[in-house]
Amino acid sequence: MAMSVGPSSSDEEEVLSAINTTPLVDVMLVLLIIFLITIPVVTHTVPVNLPKERNIPTQTKPENILISVDQGDHVFWNATPVTTQRELVDRLKKEAVKVPQPEVHIRGDGSARYEGVGKVVLACQRAGIAKVGFITEPPPRQ
Repeated sequence: MAMSVGPSSSDEEEVLSAINTTPLVDVMLVLLIIFLITIPVVTHTVPVNLPKERNIPTQTKPENILISVDQGDHVFWNATPVTTQRELVDRLKKEAVKVPQPEVHIRGDGSARYEGVGKVVLACQRAGIAKVGFITEPPPRQ
């Protein structure tokens, strides 16, 4: 009894129309294993405590100083205009020696240049003011 392998009656080989998926499955399994091993290594993060959002209304105390900067970079101490940088520093130095030291709240116009607000912050630093805050408006609710 003989067993024949292949075509029995013709010398031509038949064309095999099925796709051999064995190599594809092998490659996919190897890639799956590689990804399962490397993903825990790649997702290394540093544990940090992120700040939480909170909306606390400002408490305006009479000793707080309100400095405003309009869009023309004009500086105002409460409602009175301050003409020079030197005058602003001198007025802030007088306030810096008070106990407790007052806070400076800066209100910058939305279309003002950063330079105008930066000069006010620099004046606060030169005068030795410890607490400087920026007054903003909350975004509109949608």
